[in-house]
Amino acid sequence: MRPMVRLTTFALLLAASAAHAQTGAAVQSPTRAHVEMLASSKLEGRLAGSAGEKLAAEYLVKELQRMGAKPLPGQADYRLPFAFTAGSKDAGSTITVQREGAPARTFTTREQVMALSYSDNGEVSGPVVFAGYGLVVPPSQNFSYDSYQGLDVKDKVVVVLRYFPEDADMQTRAAVARYSDLRYKAQAARQRGAKALVVVTGPRSPNAGNIVPMTFDTALAGSGLVATSANGEVAQAIFAAVPDKSLEAVQKELDSGNPHVAGFAVTGVTLTVKADVSRERQTGHNVVGYFPASMTAPGVDKPWVVIGAHYDHLGRGATGSSLASKEQAGQIHHGADDNASGTSAVLAIAEALSKQPRKRNLAVAFWSAEELGLIGSNHFVTTPPVPITGMAAYLNFDMVGRSTDNKLTVQATGTSPMWPKMLEQANVAAGFDLILQEDPYQPTDVSSFNQAGVASLAFFTGAHVDYHKPTDTAEKINYEELDRIAEFATDITRRLLDLERAPQFTKVEQKTEGGGRAGMRIFTGTIPDYATEVKGLLLGGVIGGGPAEQAGLQKGDVIVEIAGQSIANIYDYTYALELLKIGQPAKVVYMRNGERRETQLTPAARK
Repeated sequence: MRPMVRLTTFALLLAASAAHAQTGAAVQSPTRAHVEMLASSKLEGRLAGSAGEKLAAEYLVKELQRMGAKPLPGQADYRLPFAFTAGSKDAGSTITVQREGAPARTFTTREQVMALSYSDNGEVSGPVVFAGYGLVVPPSQNFSYDSYQGLDVKDKVVVVLRYFPEDADMQTRAAVARYSDLRYKAQAARQRGAKALVVVTGPRSPNAGNIVPMTFDTALAGSGLVATSANGEVAQAIFAAVPDKSLEAVQKELDSGNPHVAGFAVTGVTLTVKADVSRERQTGHNVVGYFPASMTAPGVDKPWVVIGAHYDHLGRGATGSSLASKEQAGQIHHGADDNASGTSAVLAIAEALSKQPRKRNLAVAFWSAEELGLIGSNHFVTTPPVPITGMAAYLNFDMVGRSTDNKLTVQATGTSPMWPKMLEQANVAAGFDLILQEDPYQPTDVSSFNQAGVASLAFFTGAHVDYHKPTDTAEKINYEELDRIAEFATDITRRLLDLERAPQFTKVEQKTEGGGRAGMRIFTGTIPDYATEVKGLLLGGVIGGGPAEQAGLQKGDVIVEIAGQSIANIYDYTYALELLKIGQPAKVVYMRNGERRETQLTPAARK
């Protein structure tokens, strides 16, 4: 049975706040006004770097000022800026078709040619090879399909079709669909020595003859080769050199899905491909303030407790990982639960503790660019404005507004042996049905602090059908439960502020299971760094006890090759994992402090 609502000091204090009082209301929710503001259409989804994010940051700064919080020591402002890649645009790509016996034709308009978002910048020339759909399905999938079989593409320009065979049976389509991503096609071409990749949308495909629109790409590095798309006019100019075969006839042969239909060299044609990608750099802002310790406590170690939540979201869904339907495309993703709820909980906790005595400093943090890869919190812990070694604990709140059946999940409890007992004690009054999860390797900002060696907790009420959709709106929040969660976390934070000895950090080893069971996938134990521009896969950390740590890899290493596949970015690494087998060692080539090294990594399996 859920406990009755209690008018504690927490509730009374926040109810009395003039800033959020409602006329005629006996007790005002300490979180509702915040959620309604942050999830309002005025903020347009709070996309990192956008005007909406800046308005949200302004609101948070004013709230911190109203409560009496100060900027961190040595900081003139509550806003802590960081740079990140916010998108890509074509800055003037071209293709020149030089056919024997005919004048050269250069295509320059955006309708004719456009760089792919992950292209390297540069200009290359070479003979042309048509490689069908450019598909390569690894042997590990128990399905044989290799568009490059019998083709020599070294130092040549490869032309491929977009998508995958249109008329293939369902089994074939299912097998090749995973490998039709254009990044995978780019990797396959580069791996075989191609100078450039040109993608055309065939006349039998959806969007026939159109270029591939340049989409947002969170990877800062290119794919290791020049890559563009070309429209039907450019394709026609290229295939004019193919005797007795139109592009439509060629595509029809390939569309059967027969893996033995081969590509061919386009003799007598030289392509000059120039790609010019301008990657837009923007500035995001973490918002951080603090309440100084108010009591002299000489025996207290690690003088900081940090509570935090990300306040950014997906804007109108053009970037990040929107799950909007076609009918919802372009609509504001309000992000009431993700994560106006967590942000509001942190504000409520800060308000409740702002006037209470404390032995430690309380830092109140709001992260941006979480949706783009934990960029804001990662920047904070890698360039800390206060010493990481002085942080006693970090509490994270991400999606805490849709509790049902009195359930509350608390993650990362394995990061300190102190957590289970403290949670149990605080829950005597709160009365939640707690679900404790030891794993700190979560897709939220708690992961950044775990990697920095800070004992952490993450509060979460679960996913729902409105996740990453425009329908995640303020009226769907369960405010009574959100307020209870904030009250529960206030009790825990108060205990942390007054502890004589800080929680001992424990490195959690990722649990893995043996191979041989259906549904298993490769587990390497690597944690990518999404925020730094580098050729290869930069490791932001490794999972304790995982294969990467056992292989001697560590934070800061840059993987440039695995299982014989060169790695230019995180996408290449993801695709290369298809070549690995559970329990079989694979050679990894990596850079450490400018030195090229090798090791053997043995993948494990996990659900």
